[in-house]
Amino acid sequence: MSSFEFVSVLLLLIATLGLVNHRYLHLPRPIGLMAGSLVLSIIIILIDRSVDVVDLRQWWGELVASIDMPHVFLNGLLAFMLFAGSLHVDMDSLRDQKWTVLALATIGVVLATGLYGTGIWYVFGGSVPLPWCFALGALLAPTDPIAVGGLLKDAGLPPRLLAVVSGESLFNDGVAVVIFAVTLEWANGHVSTAGMIGMELLIEAGGGIILGFLTGYFAYRALLLADEPALELTITLALVTVTYSVAAALHVSGPLAVVVAGLLTGHRSTRYAMTDRSRREVVLFWGLMDELLNAVLFLLMGFALLSVEINERLLVAAAAGIGLALVTRLISVAVPATLVHLRSLPKMRGIAVLTWGGLRGGISVALALTLEPSPYRGALLAVCYAVVVFTILVQGLSMPMLIRRLFQPTAALPR
Repeated sequence: MSSFEFVSVLLLLIATLGLVNHRYLHLPRPIGLMAGSLVLSIIIILIDRSVDVVDLRQWWGELVASIDMPHVFLNGLLAFMLFAGSLHVDMDSLRDQKWTVLALATIGVVLATGLYGTGIWYVFGGSVPLPWCFALGALLAPTDPIAVGGLLKDAGLPPRLLAVVSGESLFNDGVAVVIFAVTLEWANGHVSTAGMIGMELLIEAGGGIILGFLTGYFAYRALLLADEPALELTITLALVTVTYSVAAALHVSGPLAVVVAGLLTGHRSTRYAMTDRSRREVVLFWGLMDELLNAVLFLLMGFALLSVEINERLLVAAAAGIGLALVTRLISVAVPATLVHLRSLPKMRGIAVLTWGGLRGGISVALALTLEPSPYRGALLAVCYAVVVFTILVQGLSMPMLIRRLFQPTAALPR
């Protein structure tokens, strides 16, 4: 099967899943696509395990050998996903909660990476080296902006808390990608001291933020000169690709640069440099792009697990990884929330929503698929997949009910 044929099969599956959800399931569209993709990927794995005449594992191995997966995900899909997510953030509400979001996206991500990495290292009994466990912690640290947004948009969450949830899910993606890259270098022996790690994080993150402001501003000036929807959409596409390419050339964080450029575009360019028609078309296009890429990633994750030998020990590790993800999420939310006092927010209910609403999605899957072949890749993929499945199918689908219980007018809960 050629790459074009493979993409056509993926798009057919995604379109079918979307139709089934629209006609029968009636879930929020992003969640419906993600959940359907996850279920379909599980079916694919079961078929491969039970039907001898279908050798999906060999087919997947040949496909991976023909495509540079890490390059496609890190230097392609990731940029578009992050930009799309950043367009929908309410900057006015985000500005009011900037310190809370900053604490959650920095202190929270570092805590989640360290705690999860250490915990899963014990779960594996030391069979997976600690740096690789930290890499798993980093790729599971970010929450998914499109999944969170799709769930909470109409759930009746207070606007300030919604801004915190959406802002954190956006910025922790960029921070987690930087930490993930550094942990991979550590795992491969390229970074050895805490000082070197800290300096690299500072340079990559700071440089990425500055670059995002610059390219976002230039795109804003260009959009002021254009009054044609197709041209304005082309400018946003160029903004994403150029920003990410320049970031790679300068060795700064492309994810953070794209997020900042997207925030500037969503807050300023769509308000002051686009017509109403252009604004609608740009937002619609990037929303579709985000949902489509997430669905593709979940299907690819299912295919990737075809090469993993599932055994009892790995299943136990995956189950323990789910529980560990909940505990580390609670701690990584509670500590920053305590430091900044979750300004103007009901603290206990806010922590509950942020903890249970910490859905892992496309970003975690994309980072997991960039892992190079190694003796530990299968175990890391299996645990990542288990956590993603649980957060979307269990936490995601129960999230609206939790919000109704916590924020109904008669709720008498500790604050």
